[in-house]
Amino acid sequence: MIKLENVNKSYGDLHVLKDISLEIEKGETVTLIGGSGEGKSTLIRCINMLAVPESGEIYINGKNIKDTNLMKTRQKIGMVFQSFNLFDNLSVMENLTIAPIKILKQKKADVKAKAIEMLKLVDLEEKQNSMPAELSNGQKQRVAIARTLMMDPEIILFDEPTAALDPIMTNEVLEIIYKLSQEGMTMVIVTHEMNFAKVVSDRVVYMEKGRIIEVGTPRQIFDPGFNKNEKTKKFVESELRQWELKKFK
Repeated sequence: MIKLENVNKSYGDLHVLKDISLEIEKGETVTLIGGSGEGKSTLIRCINMLAVPESGEIYINGKNIKDTNLMKTRQKIGMVFQSFNLFDNLSVMENLTIAPIKILKQKKADVKAKAIEMLKLVDLEEKQNSMPAELSNGQKQRVAIARTLMMDPEIILFDEPTAALDPIMTNEVLEIIYKLSQEGMTMVIVTHEMNFAKVVSDRVVYMEKGRIIEVGTPRQIFDPGFNKNEKTKKFVESELRQWELKKFK
């Protein structure tokens, strides 16, 4: 469903992505792990061309994204940001319905009925008339996921969706993402939540210095007796140790 071939991306003199090649199948959940600044967020932004690579090819459903109507292609690629990106001047219901009505030209009554169903899915039906400022960060992120689902995406990209959340709110959001994975949504997730990546992923991609170091199943990546890649083992052990320290505090 998604195929990247030798993708390179730079910002000035900083070479962020270096010859990235990766294939993601329909219905697969792939998590991207690695330290901050290693190119994970840039990689998913390249998938929908929010970041345009200098070289390499990206295919969506077998078609080179350069040869498609980019606006229409993006309608099928939802993206959830760590900063929510809700319209602060619109209610929750308006945030969910504006794009299907304005862009997809769907009927208002049908869109509103669907929005209520999406809010039920993320357990926020009672907040449909609230403004974003009245919501917790966890609620905002769940609204952002519901808004993405309103466009009937074939793919959802998550850019560190729990980075701005406390542990309780994090669990609320991760439960929704897990539910989507179980329903067969194709997803690419940038995350620092190693324990979540273990559970939700079909495959895990470890990135370092703009390169893919290793791709494997959760067992291949996280099981110290199974993984033979020293770079990956060192990173995972460090992340899990930090998580245990946070939990202890």
